[in-house]
Amino acid sequence: MLKLWGRLNSINVQKAVLALEELGLPYERTDAGLQFGINKSPEYLAMNPNGLVPTLDDDGFILWESNVIVRYLCAKYAAGTLWPEDLKIRADADRWMDWQTATLSGAMGPGFSGLVRTAPEKRNAEAIAASIAKTTTLVAMLDAHLAGRDYIAGSTYTMGDIVLAPIMHRWFNMPCERAAAPHAERWYATLMKRPACARVLTLPIT
Repeated sequence: MLKLWGRLNSINVQKAVLALEELGLPYERTDAGLQFGINKSPEYLAMNPNGLVPTLDDDGFILWESNVIVRYLCAKYAAGTLWPEDLKIRADADRWMDWQTATLSGAMGPGFSGLVRTAPEKRNAEAIAASIAKTTTLVAMLDAHLAGRDYIAGSTYTMGDIVLAPIMHRWFNMPCERAAAPHAERWYATLMKRPACARVLTLPIT
């Protein structure tokens, strides 16, 4: 059976769990990271020297980095659907997956940590405001991309949607003012009708 380590309130872990749920694969998940610990233990570091979550064990094949885990699972179990066989469609999904990790996550992080994981008296209002402003600009970019598209890579749901869904779930439910993003909002509402998304992307965000 597939084994996964990571706490479910991590968007990176949510990506991997969402892929597993969409694929209908049996798996065993162990909470790890933050209050659960484990991820700094010698045993865990032997699997994942970064000491981060998630980590996947597929019958002895150990894999870490959330986007890579999603790509691996989708390529192995859903080639032609979640992992597009058309190179251009797959590259389009890949682009937005890496954009989420390299650009959107870093912009949103300070705002999320400040508003959700920091006590009000300890918040850095300036850092939160800058984060929200940067994220708003990036969400507008995603919104423009989704105009006339049902999903991230076109007309069908793919690994690109799996990776973008958790962070956008976080964005749409953060306690802050947000500019309208009608295409992204419509896309998000469509995703949340999927049973796997409804199971994994729950409220409140923490």
